[in-house]
Amino acid sequence: MIDAVTGRVRAAQHAVARISVAPLLVRAGIFVTVFAGFVLAFPAEVLPGRPILFLAVAALFPAFGPRRVWATFTALVTVGGWLLATDGYGRPVALWRLLAIAALLYLAHTLCALAALLPYDAVVDPELITRWLLRSAAVVLGTAVLGVLLLQAADIGGGAGYQWVTVLGLLVAVGTAALLGWLLRRR
Repeated sequence: MIDAVTGRVRAAQHAVARISVAPLLVRAGIFVTVFAGFVLAFPAEVLPGRPILFLAVAALFPAFGPRRVWATFTALVTVGGWLLATDGYGRPVALWRLLAIAALLYLAHTLCALAALLPYDAVVDPELITRWLLRSAAVVLGTAVLGVLLLQAADIGGGAGYQWVTVLGLLVAVGTAALLGWLLRRR
């Protein structure tokens, strides 16, 4: 029993000694984006005190376990905080806040995907991380522009405009899921 514990402690010490900077920075980026999403999503009345500490600890989970369920858990906590702020505390839905939360959710998701691929001791060319983040920024920018354009299109049709934009968005989402499913089966 003692030998097993000693072996695990030595293995952990060896792993900590081999950590490289790039994977550590990616995991720090996960923590920052998840925590920023929490702060933006939750109402200001809820954050002071213990809740901010619990949210900080929750933001650490996907940074240490990006392959596990923690990225999904923190995304759901962020969405729950936004729903609490809008429905429970009556905060108006502001476009900038909604776009920022969506961008932070996507960035946290994509950084978790990158961290899941990088072992702690990986030697990574900084250009790889830069290209990854540039692609992510392009997706966030394109999504924000498309979202604003769809909101403008919704205002054109009056009250019924929201309905057709919602149906159009649903059709695009279902079509994208069907296309991805077809591409996966084709392999």
